Amino acid sequence: MKFFSVIGSAAALSLFASTAAFADANLGVGVKVGTTGLGLEGRWNPVPYMDLRLGVNSYEYDDSGDKSGINYDATLNLDSYYATANFRFPLSPFRVSAGVYANGNELNLISQDDLVYDVGGQTYTSAEVGTLRSTTSFEDAAPYLGFGYDFSLFGKVGMNIDLGVLWQGSPVVSLTADGLAANDPGFQSALENERQQLEDDVKDYKAWPVATLGFFYNF
Repeated sequence: MKFFSVIGSAAALSLFASTAAFADANLGVGVKVGTTGLGLEGRWNPVPYMDLRLGVNSYEYDDSGDKSGINYDATLNLDSYYATANFRFPLSPFRVSAGVYANGNELNLISQDDLVYDVGGQTYTSAEVGTLRSTTSFEDAAPYLGFGYDFSLFGKVGMNIDLGVLWQGSPVVSLTADGLAANDPGFQSALENERQQLEDDVKDYKAWPVATLGFFYNF
C-alpha cells in the first residue's frame, strides 16, 4: 500500500512540476472567452512564479426588455484593455491575479415605439416623448482581483481559467428624449425621475463578475 501511495504522490508531483514548468515559459499568446467578451492576451514571465499579462476584450450583445415600464432595445458593449500581475505558487497551476482594466463597458437603451409612455410617473404621448435614449457607463479605470489556473494540454499548448471581480465603480446613467416636450420643465423633471430609476436598476453592476476560459501557445 505504501508503494502505491509513493507512486501516486510522485505522479502528482510530476504533473504539477510539468504544469509549473509550462506556466514558467517566457512568452505566450492566447485567446479567451467569458463574461468580459472575446479576448486576446499576451504573457511574459520576467521572473519565476510571476508573469505579466496584457489583453483586450470586446463583444456586443443585443436584447430587448422592460425597464421601469418602458420597452427598450438594449445593447451591451463589452470593451476593455487590461494589464495584470499574476503570482503563482511553486509546483502548482494555481495563481493569484491583480491588475487594472481600461474599462469601456456600456449599456445602451433605445425606446421602442409606443402610443404612450410612463416617464417618471407621468403619462406622455409618443409625440411628446419622441425616442428615449440611455447610456450607462462606468469608471475609466477599474481594478481587478481574482485567481486562476494554467494547465498544459499538449506540446506548447495550454488552457487557463480565470475567476475574479472587476470593480467598475458606481454606474452613471444618462437619459435623453427628442419629442415635442423635450424642453418642457415639467417633462424634464419627470425625465430626471426616470433616469434615477434606471440608475437604481443598474447599481449592482459596479462589481462585474469575471469568468473566462482561454487557450495559450507558449514560445
